[in-house]
Amino acid sequence: MTRESYPAAPREETADVLHGITVPDPYRWLEDPESPETERWLVAQAELFKRESEPQRFKSRIAELLKSGSVGAPAWRGGRYFFSRRTPEQEHAVYYVVEPDGAGGTERALVDPMALDPSGLTTLDAVQPDKEGRLLAYQISVGGDEESVLYVVDVATGTRIEGPIDRCRYSPIAWLPGGEAFYYVRRLPSTEVPEDERQFHRRVYLHRVGTSTEDDVMIFGDGMKMTNYYGVSVSRDGRWLQISASEGTAPRNDLWVADLTASPADRPELRVVQEGVDAQTGLVFGRDGRLYVHTDRDAPRARVCVTDPSRPEFEAWRDLIPQDPEAVLSDFAILDDLDSPVMLVGWTRHAISEITVHDLATGERIGQVPTPGLGSIGGISERPEGGHEAWFGYTDNTTPPTIQRYDARTGETTLWAASPGAVDVPEVRTEQVVYRSGDGTDVRMLIISPASGEGPRPTILYGYGGFGISMTPGYSASILSWVEAGGVYAIANLRGGGEEGEDWHRAGMLAHKQNVFDDFHAAAEHLIETGVTTAGQLGISGGSNGGLLVGAALTQRPDLYRAVVCSAPLLDMIRYEKFGLGATWNVEYGSADDPEQFGWLRSYSPYHHVEEGVRYPATLFTVFQSDTRVHPLHAWKMCAALQHATAGDGPILLRNETEVGHGARSISRTVDLSADTLTFMARQLGL
Repeated sequence: MTRESYPAAPREETADVLHGITVPDPYRWLEDPESPETERWLVAQAELFKRESEPQRFKSRIAELLKSGSVGAPAWRGGRYFFSRRTPEQEHAVYYVVEPDGAGGTERALVDPMALDPSGLTTLDAVQPDKEGRLLAYQISVGGDEESVLYVVDVATGTRIEGPIDRCRYSPIAWLPGGEAFYYVRRLPSTEVPEDERQFHRRVYLHRVGTSTEDDVMIFGDGMKMTNYYGVSVSRDGRWLQISASEGTAPRNDLWVADLTASPADRPELRVVQEGVDAQTGLVFGRDGRLYVHTDRDAPRARVCVTDPSRPEFEAWRDLIPQDPEAVLSDFAILDDLDSPVMLVGWTRHAISEITVHDLATGERIGQVPTPGLGSIGGISERPEGGHEAWFGYTDNTTPPTIQRYDARTGETTLWAASPGAVDVPEVRTEQVVYRSGDGTDVRMLIISPASGEGPRPTILYGYGGFGISMTPGYSASILSWVEAGGVYAIANLRGGGEEGEDWHRAGMLAHKQNVFDDFHAAAEHLIETGVTTAGQLGISGGSNGGLLVGAALTQRPDLYRAVVCSAPLLDMIRYEKFGLGATWNVEYGSADDPEQFGWLRSYSPYHHVEEGVRYPATLFTVFQSDTRVHPLHAWKMCAALQHATAGDGPILLRNETEVGHGARSISRTVDLSADTLTFMARQLGL
């Protein structure tokens, strides 16, 4: 396509001078979504996308593979258990309660997003039953804005008894025994903070059920950093309160505990566990009276320590499960209705999950939990009152989510619940390879390809590389549809992620962010050198921080990639802190307000590295108008810049979707988005 084929987008002379350097921003006018100019431009982009994206492929096959549905692990409370399930026909998962066996083991729907809102725009963000299983707190949001509103229902009747309580985005719920009160996190009212800080300023409150939120007592957070996130929990027996604080998404937290038998719930006497320490730590108060500490302090792959609750400070910790030289310790559960109680410990070893069994007293490894295959395990849970059983989620590239049950008395793992829909999953071949990045670092990559035949084939390379998030195997209708059609899908475990522990994360953040992009370029070169694909058949894909990844990739190595799908991306890294939740991420990326950090950001900011006359890859930006995490302005500005600059013949397109946000969405919306992105890739890569 030529420059004249694209909607008109005036280039302005807008620029900032930062630390003595002029930073042009010719499309700043696109930062205003409500201006008539932006609205006209978006309408024209939508018309262009529609012309260029038809006929759509893959939609029916993706929909078929998503008919597997889904199922969640059970949460046991007072004889009842709670779980989520989505059947093949449902747009959203429904949250259920199952009554004790004495009542016939009957299940009832407690929260059905479609019953609340038949339009499908309402999503269920979080749930938390009280300790006795009599009340359920749940949070919902509308249109993808993630601005959660909190309600409480009576489990026996399904009647709402509390809410709406607004400003509860990302709020944990910590019930006190008896269900009469809970701690939660809520933002300050918008009238009390500057307009550009309304997404921040969280506080921990105590709320008594049946009273006005005006009477809620502020427990914690006053006078602390405006970008702080807070965690709050209460031990199973109701004695111990735990509060954590982290500055934005920083990989560290401060931590306090209070004994609620020694101080009142509305004035807990908090004691420091760790403060000002560059590490992440969480506590579990065991039924045996011991305090279990999950920490990466002095252990970047994490360890479990043990101490007495009366001595929670670091000096009293002693190793129970030491750091492993290869695997990352992800979580644990305690099973104590046994002659010799055990601890189940979850690990990821080079992004593949496993569970080991240890003597609870000594930490000695005494066995391993059988798992269905080489995949991902999602959380290990046990009954709060103790027992000999544990449940965990399992999935891999060809297995829809299942819930497995482990019996410590027999040592056996059995299927507890499968995703409810039957699907015909295509046969694929999965292998994990090791390649070398530019500085000699070994990086792993998962390659999913057709079961028979050899390359080169049209290939999509996916990556994320940020915030310590690990890319692990999982069921994906989109990936399976692509591979079934003859393509290859590769997922690189880049630095910046958590696959190899916190050191791996930090090797790809702040001043080291370029390592992430170098790892990605090296993955592409490995795929080409080993005959999996060619530069003319290679596309790249990423979303959010992964959108930043592919944005940097296409500007740094436009010769290496044929096509790009860039979803909900960060692309203007000079101004990212001014929009959405950007101010909470400067602990990951750095801040343009700091001269040194400005240098890091300017060195790779994709929007500022678009140059006229370069043959850029065909690029599809997919963004969501209600996204309150990453503002779509990043993609709008970058799209306009590329449409103006590119000398390539591949199209630069924008798919701008309304009434959805960064996270959860209905299944039909998921199908449409996946089909559009695969159609684009297939057309550009020759599938």
